[in-house]
Amino acid sequence: MWTESENYNAAPVAVISESLARKYFPKGDAVGRSIQLSLLKAPPSFVKTAPGATGWLQIIGVVGDKVNDGLRNPPVPEVLIPNTLVMRAFNALLVRTDGPPLEYLHTIGKVVASVDHDQQISQQSYSLEYLIATQPEYAQGQLISWLFAAFAALALLLAALGLYSVVAYTVAQRTNEFGIRMALGAPRSNVLGLVMRATIFSVGTGVAIGLVLTIALQRLLAHFAPESVQSFVPLVAAISLLAAVALVASGIPARRATKIEPIEALRYE
Repeated sequence: MWTESENYNAAPVAVISESLARKYFPKGDAVGRSIQLSLLKAPPSFVKTAPGATGWLQIIGVVGDKVNDGLRNPPVPEVLIPNTLVMRAFNALLVRTDGPPLEYLHTIGKVVASVDHDQQISQQSYSLEYLIATQPEYAQGQLISWLFAAFAALALLLAALGLYSVVAYTVAQRTNEFGIRMALGAPRSNVLGLVMRATIFSVGTGVAIGLVLTIALQRLLAHFAPESVQSFVPLVAAISLLAAVALVASGIPARRATKIEPIEALRYE
């Protein structure tokens, strides 16, 4: 955002966020204007400012907003300045690593000591993933996701059990029909295929209607959450499970019915 020389010499420059630019410079003429920070004009006791800092800074750029006030709240307008212009009593370093970040603590400490061997480093070092995961909003979101997943799994299980019961009962009711067909010379494979085709047609029709409704509802909900990630993997998995349940529910009783003697099937009620 600024040159190494500007950072080294604590140049009075600043980069502002988009929200701040829209609020105070609606005409889009923020770059080149000046902004004053009360932190530089009357710093508290735990803040050290560079010599000659008056509080007026020249705006040299505008950057995009970031989530800086919790995961749920809208971004707060902010001003970015060289770290040599203002130094707080405690500062944090955010280091990008090529591997697990906590394995680089010793190396980072050696680099800091090479600059100033009297500089102490706190032992409170965390990975960015850990800091995000410990946020209350993140934990609540995870809990809601797990609850939705649990209820969805329960609904899928109940649907599978209901589908199995209905299809198995329907096929069992046709045992008398199977006996008539086999008594007239129909092979067992044809009877079994007849049942499977009927089941596939009825279940496939229901799945197709449900698929159309699901896609339509998903597109409707996308308007309320445009940044959400849409995945069809759970939908395909649910359809596959229900289809497998339907085939098993129709195949087991149908196969059982085709194995009994035709005369017994004719007497079946």
